[in-house]
Amino acid sequence: MNILFVEDDAMNRRVVRDMLTVAGANMDEAPDAETGLRMIDERDYDIVLMDLRMPGMDGLTAIRHLRARPDAKASVPVIVVTADTAVDICQNCVDQGADEVILKPVAMSKLFDAIGRLIARGNQSIVLA
Repeated sequence: MNILFVEDDAMNRRVVRDMLTVAGANMDEAPDAETGLRMIDERDYDIVLMDLRMPGMDGLTAIRHLRARPDAKASVPVIVVTADTAVDICQNCVDQGADEVILKPVAMSKLFDAIGRLIARGNQSIVLA
């Protein structure tokens, strides 16, 4: 499984990388949304993990750009990873094109549960080792 984590905080990226490594997944890192979108142009990902609050382009704008693509990459599953606890944040993210939302700090069980729900919905190409 190839996963892209778009997150400006290096420590958050490291923690999630450690979790995914346990499951046998490969994770690429992008420190901002613009870099993440360029990486999606260059490589195929099974899942994109997207932070919401980053310098420059925010995560929701990046998701809208991704969903507007004219190719199959527009449908790559996106899991928002956020510290935002606003009451309507989950629904807002889904309305903007996210498939799942998990709150920081990221727990391995929450991350794997979100991936499992994506698989259950029919994203059969997503398989944890």
